[in-house]
Amino acid sequence: MFFSIQNMAAQELKSEIVAFYNLENLFDTIDSPDVRDTEFTPDGPKKWTSARYKEKINHMAKVISMLGTPENMPGPAVIGLSEMENRAVLDDLIQSDYLKPLNYAIVHFDSPDKRGIDVALLYRIDRFKVTDTRSVPLIISGDDGERVYTRDQLVVSGILDGEPMSFIVNHWPSRYGGEERSRGLRLAAAGLTRSLVDSICAENEDAKVIVMGDLNDNPSNESVRMKLNTAFDKNNLRADQLFNATEVLFRQGKGSLAYRGQWNMFDQLIMTPALVDKNNKGYCFHSVRVFKDPMLVQQDGKYKGYSLRTYVGNHYMGGYSDHFPVYVLLVKGIAD
Repeated sequence: MFFSIQNMAAQELKSEIVAFYNLENLFDTIDSPDVRDTEFTPDGPKKWTSARYKEKINHMAKVISMLGTPENMPGPAVIGLSEMENRAVLDDLIQSDYLKPLNYAIVHFDSPDKRGIDVALLYRIDRFKVTDTRSVPLIISGDDGERVYTRDQLVVSGILDGEPMSFIVNHWPSRYGGEERSRGLRLAAAGLTRSLVDSICAENEDAKVIVMGDLNDNPSNESVRMKLNTAFDKNNLRADQLFNATEVLFRQGKGSLAYRGQWNMFDQLIMTPALVDKNNKGYCFHSVRVFKDPMLVQQDGKYKGYSLRTYVGNHYMGGYSDHFPVYVLLVKGIAD
């Protein structure tokens, strides 16, 4: 499915990497009074020290810098992120030794999530120019009628190598309390995401929009398949459908995280028809990958083959994240 940048260069083609990564609890070490972050402090149960924080920053930065290496690409042009505490940790991330040479900038807004975790977008300033940003709240209520405070949805529009493109970064409500009990929350999140896509496409029916994020549902779940109205066959896509690139991998038994022996594809990349149109003269979808470098994988024990995490419970593993990153390769000027 993939080919090298050397082959692309020989054909005078251009390419870009667009990615998403759940950083799994990238907290600073400071106890913020208005959020539930005490476990990630030096005196908390996880003993979250400055040394461990710096190692986490280094690990996350290294992974991001490696996305696209199988295609000989120098890091993603655009990457959506979830599960970071604030702007300060993102500043530390892009100033790390691995990412500083790539000149990333940040789009971030604080979300009302009770744990204090947000979504964000990083972009290389030489590849993408931001023209508009907004953070859209998800207003939902639980069984008790009280509002469930969760992550806002981040909409970023701009110019990717001369071409208009928009990105919607998500972290939908979790399955806490059970998949069935929490399903309505994700259906509501999907409804908001779809309305955001539709509002962009209402201004330009050929708009190129990429929805990305940890959806806490699989491509086969109602929230994605029905509410977002997605399909996996890009060659038979209706005008009202969105192409779910990551469903192709899910149908092959692959996933971005494992739970109780089952692979899930919660981390997804979904796009408007303009990005898979055979007559498209600009950037279009070429291929998709779950980045599963050996350094990210548990190599032995009960959870061999799973992601190597920073913590298991309160036991420090010194790993990376419970999610593997996902990304798509966009190519300009290649025949299907």
